[in-house]
Amino acid sequence: MRYRIRKDDSCISCLRCVRECSFGAITAESGKALAFHHDKCTDCQRCVSFCPAGAIYITEDENRFRKNAVFSDDEIKEILLQAETGGVLLSSMGASGKNVPIYFDKMLLNASQVTNPSIDPLREPMETAVFLGRRPEKAERDISGRIIDNLPPHLELRTPVMFSAMSYGAISLNVHKALAAAAEKLGTYWNTGEGGLHESLYPYKKNTIVQVASGRFGVHETYLNTAAAIEIKIGQGAKPGIGGHLTGRKIIGDVSKTRMVPEGLDAISPAPHHDIYSIEDLAQLVMSIKEVTGHRKPVIVKVAAVHNIAPIASGIARSGADIISIDGYRGGTGAAPKRIRDNVGIPIELAIASVDQRLREERIRDRVSVIASGGIRNSSDAVKAIALGADAVSIGTAALCALGCHICASCHTGRCAWGLATQDPELTKRLDTEKGAERLVNLVNAWTREIKEIMGGMGINSIEALRGNRMALCGIDLNAKELEILGIRYAGE
Repeated sequence: MRYRIRKDDSCISCLRCVRECSFGAITAESGKALAFHHDKCTDCQRCVSFCPAGAIYITEDENRFRKNAVFSDDEIKEILLQAETGGVLLSSMGASGKNVPIYFDKMLLNASQVTNPSIDPLREPMETAVFLGRRPEKAERDISGRIIDNLPPHLELRTPVMFSAMSYGAISLNVHKALAAAAEKLGTYWNTGEGGLHESLYPYKKNTIVQVASGRFGVHETYLNTAAAIEIKIGQGAKPGIGGHLTGRKIIGDVSKTRMVPEGLDAISPAPHHDIYSIEDLAQLVMSIKEVTGHRKPVIVKVAAVHNIAPIASGIARSGADIISIDGYRGGTGAAPKRIRDNVGIPIELAIASVDQRLREERIRDRVSVIASGGIRNSSDAVKAIALGADAVSIGTAALCALGCHICASCHTGRCAWGLATQDPELTKRLDTEKGAERLVNLVNAWTREIKEIMGGMGINSIEALRGNRMALCGIDLNAKELEILGIRYAGE
């Protein structure tokens, strides 16, 4: 057991906690007597949040194995579980690696003082709009001197914050509806993930990015032409180098229809795309997608942040892709082998800095835009990611938190108490899509205001001026090699 459920004398025996618990951790026996099944508790906080008397609370289990310098309590429990089941340990959300630094927390932002005065965002214009896609090398003019409109296809964002890929099946249709409605109101984009696009969401096509993954689930010509952009998913931060797996119990009803997978059958995405084994192969797929969409939509290539990400990004830039999406070590997921989630990949901060530097050195930085994702928790993380070299950031876990997620890391069970990572109709209806969209809009608007404030304090008035401006960052508690990769100086230097 990891958690203990407790109640105090203020309990009014309303049984609300029984109705709200989707994991069977709280039941009612002999009338209104509560029974606690501690081994089933995931600390999702649903019972705590909805208890009208505030009588329920969850604590960590005090029982521990004898302390050992090598084997922690959790590690011993995991050994016992695998010895009993013979199975791979699954988990959800982002990595829990305790010894991997969060570099955002080891970087500070510079501020303007006397010689470079700050900017007041309440009284002076601050430009947060971002254009994602290939940039022309130079402006061309006709014989009359007027600029020729020959811009490649691009995405226009009113704010440098997007919603990350989360597939229908892994999360509920209501979550997709909330994300789509919020993206439309915010003037940004949401991503379908690799599960296809439900027909009811086609009206949001101007703010929708669709994904082509190795399993090709839900991919057809209409799907590709409905979107504002198409993303080729090679990898993701939570599970670099392996494919996806949606269990058959989630392949029901419209999920089955949208994914084009028979009901009850597991949807398994292979680790590699079986038509991509080189940059040349990737270039062929990029060109095929551009041809089927009439060269009207930008193509994104999504990869996980790994140790050789800089040359990988260079190859992607030369493949004809318009945007590279890089997903870092702390990227979330609905299900992944725990050992891979916690031990494979590198932090997004190091990846973005090295990619931006490599593309600049090769003088191809303007061939592609770069999106950073995986562990973006707040507006200052977004500012730091852009200063390291990203054009925009993408958020997944933070967006789910805005919708009610408490990161109990039980998405893979399909019993999400907040109605997010589940297909159970009794649970999915717990999310009000209109209220969910409003909360997402509030979150991103709040971040955008904070981004303006931070930029103003730095004496910067546009995202374009912030992009790759590593002079705006300084390091704390970082070694010389880390500072070199990040391309920043030590604080006070």
